[in-house]
Amino acid sequence: MGMTMTQKILAAHAGLDRVEPGQLIEAELDLVLGNDITSPVAIDEFEKAGAREVFDRDKIALVLDHFVPNKDIQSAEQCRRVRAFAKEHAISHFFDVGRMGIEHALLPEEGLVGPGDCIIGADSHTCTYGALGAFSTGVGSTDMAAAMITGKAWFKVPAALRVELQGSLPRYVSGKDVILHLIGITGVDGALYQSLEFCGDGLASLSMDARLCIANMAVEAGAKNGIFPVDEGTLRYCRGRFPRSPAVYEADPDAEYTARLTIDLSSLRPTVAFPHLPENTRTIDEAKGIPIDQAIIGSCTNGRLEDLRAAAEILKGRKVADGVRCIIIPATQAIYLQAVREGLMETFIEAGAAVSTPTCGPCLGGYMGILGQGERAVSTTNRNFVGRMGHVESEVYLASPAVAAASAVAGALCPPEAIMGEPSSAAQ
Repeated sequence: MGMTMTQKILAAHAGLDRVEPGQLIEAELDLVLGNDITSPVAIDEFEKAGAREVFDRDKIALVLDHFVPNKDIQSAEQCRRVRAFAKEHAISHFFDVGRMGIEHALLPEEGLVGPGDCIIGADSHTCTYGALGAFSTGVGSTDMAAAMITGKAWFKVPAALRVELQGSLPRYVSGKDVILHLIGITGVDGALYQSLEFCGDGLASLSMDARLCIANMAVEAGAKNGIFPVDEGTLRYCRGRFPRSPAVYEADPDAEYTARLTIDLSSLRPTVAFPHLPENTRTIDEAKGIPIDQAIIGSCTNGRLEDLRAAAEILKGRKVADGVRCIIIPATQAIYLQAVREGLMETFIEAGAAVSTPTCGPCLGGYMGILGQGERAVSTTNRNFVGRMGHVESEVYLASPAVAAASAVAGALCPPEAIMGEPSSAAQ
C-alpha cells in the first residue's frame, strides 16, 4: 500500500523509507513556532529542563501577536519574557510590535515555511502551512520546549481523509465557505487525528489566500493537519520568498484513505456557522435576516489581502448600519501597508469601520472587539465556541469577509449580492 502526502513528509523527516498510520516516529523539525501566550510556558519548561541553548536559532520563530500592542500588565509581562528569551538566544525570527503580524499569516509571507517542511507550533492553527505543501501541526507548550532543545518531535503517523475539489468558485464564494461547508459535512471530530488531504481539478481555481484559509481551519474538523499538493501556484508563491529548494511530495496512487469526499465548488453558496460550533453550518440564504451588533473582518483565517479586497468591494460607497460596530484587522504589517496603498483603508474608514494594527485580538476574546451579554457578531475568525469572543451569553456566527461586510451594511446577516444589487446565484 502506498503513502499519502503527509506520510511521505513524515517518513523523510524521520529518516525512514516508509511509515504506517498509527506508527510512532521521531521527526526532525524545520521550524518551531511560539507566540506571546504559549511561549512563556515553553520558556519556563525549557529552563526547568536545564537547557542552556536552543538547537538552532534560525529554526525558531517567536511571534508576539495575541495581545499586542499589550492590552494590560499581564500581557506586557508575557511579552517581556519572550523578548528577553529571544535576545538571550539571538533568535533570528523574532517579531515584535511594528514588525509583527498574526503568526499564521506572517510566516508564509516571510518565507519561513514551504513545501515539504515539517513544522510544529504551540498554537492549534499551525496547520495553516499545509496550504504550501508542508506538514504542520499544533502542539502544547511542553512539546515546544522540547523541540527548542532537540529540534525533534514525536508523532503518531495520521491516517488520511481525501477531499477532492471539483469545478470553480462562484462570485462571492471563498475559501472560507469551502472549509465551513466541509466541516458541516464532517463535523468537528469527523477527521479526528487524521490528515485532510486536498486534491482535484478545483485546486486550480483556489488562490493561495484561499488555500491558507482552508488549511487553517482543518483543525476545526478535528484534523491533525490539512495539506494541499504543490502546484505551479504554490511554487509561484514561494518564488523569491522561500529561500530553500522546495521539497515536493505527492500521494501515491494506491495511498489508503479512511474516506473520500467530493465537493463541487461551483455548487457552493456563502456559508455561515451558527453558534456554538463550526459544524453548525447553513447557507447565507437560510441565515439572512439575523440581526448583528458587530462584524469582525480579520484573524489568521481571513485577514489577508484578498479578504480585505473582498470586504472593501462591498463597503465602497456604503455605510456600516447604525448600531453595528465593524472592526477590520489586517493580518500583517505588509498587508496593512498594501491596503493603504490600494485605498482600502480609506474605503473602510469612510464606511464607518474601525481599523486595527495586526493582532489576534477579538478572535480569542482578547481585546479589540469583546462582546457583551446578549450581543451577536458575524466574524471571519475560526471558532465560535461559548464565550469565545466575550460574554458566555454572546453569539458568534462564522462567515467569509464578503458576508461579514454585507452584514455590517445591512445590520443583519445578508448575502453579498443583496448589497451589491445583483441577482442571487442560490441553487434552485
